[in-house]
Amino acid sequence: MACSENQLEMVGADMVAKAFGSAASMVATSLDSKESLVVKYSRASENLKKLMDLGCTILHDVNAHSVGCHPLLHEQLLDRIVFNFPHAGFHYLYREHDICQIKSHQKLVKGFLRRAYDMLAKNGEAHVTHKTAHPFDRWEIEKLAEDTGLCLIAKSEFLTWDYPGYCNKRGDGDRAADSFPVGDCCTFKIRRSKG
Repeated sequence: MACSENQLEMVGADMVAKAFGSAASMVATSLDSKESLVVKYSRASENLKKLMDLGCTILHDVNAHSVGCHPLLHEQLLDRIVFNFPHAGFHYLYREHDICQIKSHQKLVKGFLRRAYDMLAKNGEAHVTHKTAHPFDRWEIEKLAEDTGLCLIAKSEFLTWDYPGYCNKRGDGDRAADSFPVGDCCTFKIRRSKG
């Protein structure tokens, strides 16, 4: 993906610095504050600097549901909006297969897709990378897209070695900086429905 030709927004992109040669048209957002990122992740400062050196705009304290309301993104149309491994966090009573946990994840993704709908340029795409094995398949990403006026145009296998420098993180809790096994996963490529 050539970032210099596309307006790109990455949700949760604190570890993608090496994946792009130029990031002049890229906006990376994080739900965490800059201070929180630096505390959670040992390489956060280094990765943030790399992104800035590549020309990336970095925004902190940005919720996926309200990303389009940010003053720097308001009314900006983007060619790609990427959300890798969305997760609503854990409730101590629920496991990943519990319906309450699944509904929480669906709410997060649906909110992101609703906002993406308003932010996509003509022929723009939202990419959601997600596990496809049970119970993650129960999130029904394709249906969530349809519910927001978007449609699936492709599903591509996600292979971490295609993205040198990318390292997924849990993102929250005592093990926030730990990686997790991605297993079977793919990138759902989504755009506005025709008509």
